[in-house]
This record gives sequence, structure tokens and C-alpha cells, in this order.
Amino acid sequence: MTPFIAEMLGTGFLILLGGGVVANVVLNGTKGHNSGWMVITTAWALGVFTGVIIAGPYSGAHLNPAVTLAMWIAGNVATEAVPSYIAGQFTGAMAGAFVVWLVYQDHFRLTEDAGTKQAVFCTAPAVRNLPVNLISEIVGTFVLLFAVFYFTDATLDDGDTVPIGLGSLGAIPVAFIVWVIGLSLGGTTGYAINPARDLGPRIVHALLPIKNKAGFDLKYAWVPVIGPLIGAALAAFLFHWISSV
Repeated sequence: MTPFIAEMLGTGFLILLGGGVVANVVLNGTKGHNSGWMVITTAWALGVFTGVIIAGPYSGAHLNPAVTLAMWIAGNVATEAVPSYIAGQFTGAMAGAFVVWLVYQDHFRLTEDAGTKQAVFCTAPAVRNLPVNLISEIVGTFVLLFAVFYFTDATLDDGDTVPIGLGSLGAIPVAFIVWVIGLSLGGTTGYAINPARDLGPRIVHALLPIKNKAGFDLKYAWVPVIGPLIGAALAAFLFHWISSV
């Protein structure tokens, strides 16, 4: 399996399960309607677990352009491989979002509120304050990547480095990290912490024939793209600096 296919499949399952839980919780008439933030954050974490299990052995399971950027800065991904990783992530995210709509289309029709329907696809701030919203996305992604660096490269007593990667072993800690980020830091912006996770489904939402839907919200849409990239870069540079001291 090529990295492109692995990233596409892994990210697709991530968005299918993550977007799916949001649909189950917020759309009218579902079995899980109003089941709450704990259900959403738990399912997103398990969606990450599923995606990492699928893609990990073949691509390292970045599933996120911010992760790819951080790994590129750290020298763990070749420059020529970066476009295929990111293309796979966006393709998978858009496909996963489309399948969520297919599954829940009856419930989209039962739901009137435009913002609620858009929330299935992408994030929005609880309080719109773009500088603070940007900080939230930077900090959340920083936590994710800084933690990931510490368990993907384990240093033995003799100084040798063992690359664990994000395969089956890495899936469990990644899921827990995403879970705690959602529970502790996700209340401000919905913790996109992943440009593909937000922008890909946002585009799908704009294209789908959903009645009474919200606009693209270009004034905010850059925040869950730029914020995670900044947070990832900061995590990579800080980890490199600490490791070299």
C-alpha cells in the first residue's frame, strides 16, 4: 500500500467516525441525539485510533497535514513525499465527510438549524475572537505533536534511538492524547487540530445539496488551517532544541 492510499484510507475512516459521532449527537431524530461532549470526544479519539491502525504500517499514519509538516521539519519525511501525504489526507477527509452525509441524510432533512448541520463537517468557535481562536488551535496542535514526538522516538540507555512510529503500538497513546485535548482544550473552537479534517469536509459541505445550509465562513476557515500548522512547527522546533541540549 502506498503512503497516499494509506493516508487516504486512514483519514477517511477518521472523518467517517468523527463526523459520524457529531451527526449522531447534534442532528434531529438520531438515536444519540443530545448525548453530549463526552460522547463526541470519545468517538473522535477512537476514530483516530481506527485511522492509525489502518494507515500506521504503511505511512506512519499522519492523517493530518500538521503532523506531516512536523515530521518533515524533524527530517522524518522526505520532501518529495509530502505532497502525496497531504493529497491522501484531503482526499480521505472529503470522502469520509461525504459518506457521513449519505448515512445521515434523513436526519439532515429533519434538522433546520444551518449551523448545527455545518458542525457535522467542520469546526466553529464557541466565542468568535479570531486571535484567541487561533491561539486555541495552535496550543491544541502543539500538545498533540509535542507528545507524539516523545513516543515515536524512544531513546535507549545505550543512546540508540528506536523509531516506534504510529502503527499499532502508537495508536493507543495517540487516541488518548486526542481525547484529552478534546476534553480539556476543545471547548473553544471544537479542536480541529488538523487542516484536512476541517477544510476538506468544509468544502464537501459547500458542495452537497443540503437544504438551508450555512455559508463557507471564509473569515474563520483559515484559523483551523493556519493554527495547526503553526502549532506543529513550534512543537517540532522545540522538540529538536530540547533534544540537542
